[in-house]
Parts: sequence; structure tokens; C-alpha cells
Amino acid sequence: MTGDLPGMIPEGRGSGRGWRAALATLAFAVTALVIYALFSSGFGRIPRPVEEPPEPVAVVTPTPATKGASVAGRISTSEAGLAVVSDDFWLAYLPGGLERIGGGVIESEPGVEAGWARFGSAGRFVEAQVEHGSVAADWQSYRARITVLDARATTVRGKPAVVGRHPDGGRVIAWLERVGTGAWIRVSESLGKELVAVAASVQAPVGD
Repeated sequence: MTGDLPGMIPEGRGSGRGWRAALATLAFAVTALVIYALFSSGFGRIPRPVEEPPEPVAVVTPTPATKGASVAGRISTSEAGLAVVSDDFWLAYLPGGLERIGGGVIESEPGVEAGWARFGSAGRFVEAQVEHGSVAADWQSYRARITVLDARATTVRGKPAVVGRHPDGGRVIAWLERVGTGAWIRVSESLGKELVAVAASVQAPVGD
């Protein structure tokens, strides 16, 4: 029989087609493997921006006040809660709303130095004075120096004192802080109930 039967593929031709199919499959598999490897390595991805570490935050440590430094020189009245009358005499309490409206160092009489201050607002006031010298040698001599109407004996932080009305109006309290130092505080009538609290808040280190 000389011709090919219908539906039969010659052996050589069928073998060639099989090899081509196998090679195509192998090429497809290799291509897929290469593509997978490229994407797995990150090739072609948009690089993420490098995040810089945050800058360190500066921590401010308060500087302690120098021991023995002048209070008036290193701290303000509003920050410290102190109302300075003189370098060695301060009020740690004042009724709210008062501002310093006067004060300084004066020579109340020859040989007697006095520091004074006045704080006021809207008809209210607190006035304080501290005196150093022979006028405050003892309580009797200092008491005789201060005019107090309707006087009543009392104490200020354990010190002998007298409280009453001031000749020019308002309430007043006077006391001997220590030998050689006397003080008085006067307030308006509207602040009469605050007088003792203001006097009790006095800060007066020992030593002139």
C-alpha cells in the first residue's frame, strides 16, 4: 500500500510537532519562573521614602537659685508670691487684685532707716513699713512710737504686737520683729479682715 491512510499522521511529522510543544511548554515555564523571581526580589516596585528619625526633644532643667542671693534681685513679686517691702522684709500674702503703687527706702529720722511699700487698687490698699535702729531697741520704746487708736494687745508670729485703728483711717498692726527691728502694716477698712493674715505672712530673715 503506497499512500497514507486517512486520519493517520506520519511518524516523522508527529514526532516533530511533539518536540515543538514540549519546547514551548518549557520556555513558558522558564519565562514564568523568571518573572516570579523578578517580582519577588522587588524589581520594578516604587521605592518607599526613607523615614528620618525624629529630632530629639530638648529638656530644659530649671536653674536653682543661688543660695544667699538677694530675693529682690533674683525673683519677681508675681512669680514668687512675695511682695517686697525691703531687702530683708517681704509679705508672702496679699489680697488679690493689688498692685505695687509706691515704696522705697527712706530715713524716717536721723539714724533710722526704713523700708516701705504700698499696694493698692480701686480704693483698697495695704501699706507696710519696717524700721531698723534705736527706735526699735525694745517693744516699749517702739510701741510708744506708733499711734494706734482703740489699741488691743496681740501677737504676730509670737512677737509682741498691738492692733487697732490708724489715725488717718483704716486698720493697723505694729510689732517688734526683733531687737533693733520694728514693723507695722496698715490696710483700708475694706481689707480689715485681711490685716492679721498679711502680718502673719511676713518673711524676715534674722540678721540686719
